[in-house]
Amino acid sequence: MNPHATLSDILKSFQSGEISLRDAEMAIHGMEIEEIGEIAHFDAGRHIRCGMPEVVLSEGKEVGHLVSIVNRVVETSGRCVVTRVAAERFDALREAGRENGYAVEENRNARIAIASRVPPPEKNHGVVGIITAGTSDIAVAEEARVIAEEMGCTVHMIHDVGAAGIHRLFPALGRVQDADVYIVVAGREGTLPTVVAGLVDRPVIGVPVSTGYGYMGQGEAALASMLQSCAVIAVVNIDAGFTAGAFAAQIARGSSKQ
Repeated sequence: MNPHATLSDILKSFQSGEISLRDAEMAIHGMEIEEIGEIAHFDAGRHIRCGMPEVVLSEGKEVGHLVSIVNRVVETSGRCVVTRVAAERFDALREAGRENGYAVEENRNARIAIASRVPPPEKNHGVVGIITAGTSDIAVAEEARVIAEEMGCTVHMIHDVGAAGIHRLFPALGRVQDADVYIVVAGREGTLPTVVAGLVDRPVIGVPVSTGYGYMGQGEAALASMLQSCAVIAVVNIDAGFTAGAFAAQIARGSSKQ
């Protein structure tokens, strides 16, 4: 069936016997869009099409708009992940949960809130290993962890094993050797993802972090270094924990099916 099929295409494919009733139902759900007033269009079918939840970015939104969107997402799908939540916005989300009958789980380190009426997704056997170069990188790593877990993966984390004391890395890698994919989070000169990629036989995703100062500070040197890696790695944008977590989860789930 056409991957960009219209509703009419899906119904015709079912009528002709090309696809089953369940396949038709899943395809139709994957097209669902919820209008939220005049402020947003919620992609209710993303988890079916792409295997990842529709995540709401808090940053840049008015608090009233944010609460309206979260309320609708929870009402429609039972669970909503909100990223880049400023400290004062946790209170507004918690109050919205009380008023509308859903729980709000806060992870202030990751700046993530999870509003839900349903349990977390079932585990899918995918395993993601997350490694940070320094303690300053943990917040971005936590964002990646939460997203990977929301996509059903098991996540193992190791912190503070960067290149400044590289001997810390080798024993630590043994604790995440069952990972299907590695996320390596590093700021300053961003060396660690290349080192890890030279030691493991699984995909490595480098995440540059906006630590460091002076020339090429705020993650720019780390990003440039990772892009110039002589080892084979994929690189996401500066502080892009969400992107790394979602990408890693897709890889891990695919590996677990083999």
